[in-house]
Amino acid sequence: MSKTIMTVDDSPSVRQMVGLALMQAGHKVVEAADGRQALEKLKSNPVNMVITDLNMPNMNGIELIRNLRANPAFKYTPIIMLTTETQAEKKAAGKAAGATGWIVKPFSGEQLRGVVTKVLR
Repeated sequence: MSKTIMTVDDSPSVRQMVGLALMQAGHKVVEAADGRQALEKLKSNPVNMVITDLNMPNMNGIELIRNLRANPAFKYTPIIMLTTETQAEKKAAGKAAGATGWIVKPFSGEQLRGVVTKVLR
């Protein structure tokens, strides 16, 4: 079943890779370059899932997750962190903020689609 998924990353090439992988699975993709832009776009674009980078200008992924979880409309929306960070304390901070899961870059389209399918069940 097609879902709408927001991908948030300051790298246009990563947003493109994520978008292509998700569109191959039949999903609609909404893109944002940082957390602040994501919050603005989410006001008019309801989504079923958010996939966000950790380190971004203006508003990082942890701040984005905290803002989304503070909004009742996004309390149960799955949020996946997609980042190069592998440190346990960073993962713990993401989990404490309300992240649903964590994928480490580099990733394959198949890996991403597998996680998305599992989380959206």
